[in-house]
Amino acid sequence: MTATAPSDGTSEPRPSAEGNTASEPSGQGGGSDEPSPPVPAQSPPQGPADAGSGASQSFEAIASQALGVDPGASRRKRTLWLSVTATVGLLSALSGTLLAYYMIKPSVTRENDSNKGYDASQAPFTVSVRPEEGEPREWAMVLDRELTADETQRLTSSTASSPAFAYLKKLGGHPLAYAPLLEHAPKRYTQQQTASGRLELSDTFKINVLSARAYGVVINDWKVTDVTCRKSTAKTVVFFPPQGGAAYQGIRLHIPPRADEPVLTDETEGQGGPYFDGNYIEVGGGQSSGGLRVEAIPRQGQSCEWGIKVHYSDVHQDGRWVQLKDRGGKPLRVRTESVPTEPQQKWVFGSVPWTPCHLKPKGELCDLA
Repeated sequence: MTATAPSDGTSEPRPSAEGNTASEPSGQGGGSDEPSPPVPAQSPPQGPADAGSGASQSFEAIASQALGVDPGASRRKRTLWLSVTATVGLLSALSGTLLAYYMIKPSVTRENDSNKGYDASQAPFTVSVRPEEGEPREWAMVLDRELTADETQRLTSSTASSPAFAYLKKLGGHPLAYAPLLEHAPKRYTQQQTASGRLELSDTFKINVLSARAYGVVINDWKVTDVTCRKSTAKTVVFFPPQGGAAYQGIRLHIPPRADEPVLTDETEGQGGPYFDGNYIEVGGGQSSGGLRVEAIPRQGQSCEWGIKVHYSDVHQDGRWVQLKDRGGKPLRVRTESVPTEPQQKWVFGSVPWTPCHLKPKGELCDLA
């Protein structure tokens, strides 16, 4: 039986005599009745099975050449060599990182020690002292000469305190401030303050403390040193007496100082007690400047000069006393004045009209001035 060729050109297998199904290729004969089968369609050529790994082989070849691996070595040996080399490189980088890490602490320690050494070599602080600029609420003004008739007329032409204060300052007067009564101070302190029957007058100034140190400096005590006094040479004094008023913030001391001075003047707990028992001045370490308003009260009729020693602590030492110095490097000297005991001219005004107490000793308020 003759089989017809399939449409795709592949010959149909014929049954053999033994019943097997093996295909039999058809021959070509010019006189054959059967048509010649078409040539089978050829599938497109395929590349070698490992063509996809060509890129990785090229990379391995380049890496091997760069690292000095024998290009003729087997792929396994090259891979092993590359792995070992990469591991060694990683360990080398890691060891460098660890070394740098462990060197940070000693380096930082050395830098901190160097900074501390430089910081310790700097002056712990600098101090400036300046008189209080503004007009006190109640005041007295002392001059080293008598007022002329014209000056007296101009001074007494106004009953307000501010024009008189400004005019006397222009004439060279030295202002003093009445020291308010510390109502919350210990009883013994207020008794001392009123023992004379007159209100005390203070020579008031402000002390400012600055420090360029990187670490903080704490001033926790001070004391007056080297007090020298002489008789006041003032000739004229003008009083604008108080009519009551609250205390200022700051400290107060007498010259020469009494026990436990300077004392706190703030209207708060501890008023009249030793200032440095619960307070301190901190500068340096980024702190702003420290400052205090100081009421210094010399004995009446005396002009005094004195110095200051302060006790401070910082990170470089537990504490020490140091004499304050001025900008020229000399020991700081603070000058304080008082009203003369026997002035040539003595005026009182304010709650009473202008009164020449040197001419009218029995005038109102003259005995309190």
